[in-house]
Amino acid sequence: MNGSKAMSWPFVQMYVLAFLFFSANSILNVFIPLYGETKGFNNSIIGFIMGAYMLTCMLVRPWAGYLVQRYGPIKILRIIVVINGIGLLLYTISGLEGIFVARLIQGVCTAFFSMSLQLGIIDQLPDKERSQGVSMYSLFTYLPTIIGPLIALGIWEWGGMNMFTVTMIGIAAVTALFGLSIPMKGPVSKEELPLKSNIYSVHTFRKLAMNKHFVLCSATMLSASLLFGSIGFVPLYAGHIQGGNAGVYLSLQALVVVLTRIIVRKHIPSDGNWHSRYIAIAFMLASTAGLFLSLSIKFPPLMYVAAVMLGYAQAVIYPTLMTYLTFVAPAAARNVMVGWFIASADLGLSLGSMLMGPLADQLSYSGMYAICACVVGCAALLALIGGRWTVEAKSLGKAGEV
Repeated sequence: MNGSKAMSWPFVQMYVLAFLFFSANSILNVFIPLYGETKGFNNSIIGFIMGAYMLTCMLVRPWAGYLVQRYGPIKILRIIVVINGIGLLLYTISGLEGIFVARLIQGVCTAFFSMSLQLGIIDQLPDKERSQGVSMYSLFTYLPTIIGPLIALGIWEWGGMNMFTVTMIGIAAVTALFGLSIPMKGPVSKEELPLKSNIYSVHTFRKLAMNKHFVLCSATMLSASLLFGSIGFVPLYAGHIQGGNAGVYLSLQALVVVLTRIIVRKHIPSDGNWHSRYIAIAFMLASTAGLFLSLSIKFPPLMYVAAVMLGYAQAVIYPTLMTYLTFVAPAAARNVMVGWFIASADLGLSLGSMLMGPLADQLSYSGMYAICACVVGCAALLALIGGRWTVEAKSLGKAGEV
């Protein structure tokens, strides 16, 4: 396909596997709250169950990165797709306690799956196509969020638990079979790996904090993810906006994300340099989108302008930062560092729900989005000065190596 290895059939298979894997969670994110409500679970319990998934995923990612580097992505991937299938089956045969355990299992599986697949893609692609692979992977993990909620609502309204059981079994089986047949190659590290049992130690955190590349990528990604996570409140916020329609907003943002990742995937930097203006523009668009969401309560059309701007920013920011970090991270600790970077994105998404919710109760949704806009605006300024940071860090060689 146009001579691009990132779009060759073996890599398309990996992207499809990512789509299959994340399809289940896009359905569960809608189905579990509906099911919990009928069982008398209060919002706190439902929120705890839902949050357990992302929190577990965040905590396990660095360990997953280390094990992928030690044993190779293909071995980890094949084990994980089987365990994930068991976790999905648990949803269909258990009550509250079983669902909570299933969320924990799914969080662990997601951490290992995403690290295995992303690092496998990165290791097999030429440097100039690395950003394309990351971008396409991100696209296929996002696609289920477009159709998954619709499927979940259809199952809930017309199929009930029997249809839910059939769907989960089907996704578990297809994902496992497809994952076991993926022709991925992945080198196992032959060098002595640092960190081992010290992945979560104070020493490791100190070393990470000394690495300017990691701090820059993680801090900016955390800020952007905070805004991305807060978009979950748009369906509630839209009810307060005259003419506001959450379905139109979410569909428009999703469409822009998909089109942007397809159209600009070849133009995302993949040379190991920090492109200050390119990155800062993406963050400024995200910040402006947050501001427009805040002002939508008085100027409703701004809501849909925000959807377009945020869709573009969401499509560009993650693959750009992820690709850059894979070039500049010390080789021996790259996978662990990437794991902590993705964990920062997970943390931002979690805080976008857990922290912004109470903030909205205190300030209103408009005030909450204004604060998000300010946070992302600060990240845009950090991206601008990041060019000087990264040049200084590179001049020191392996500065802050973990």
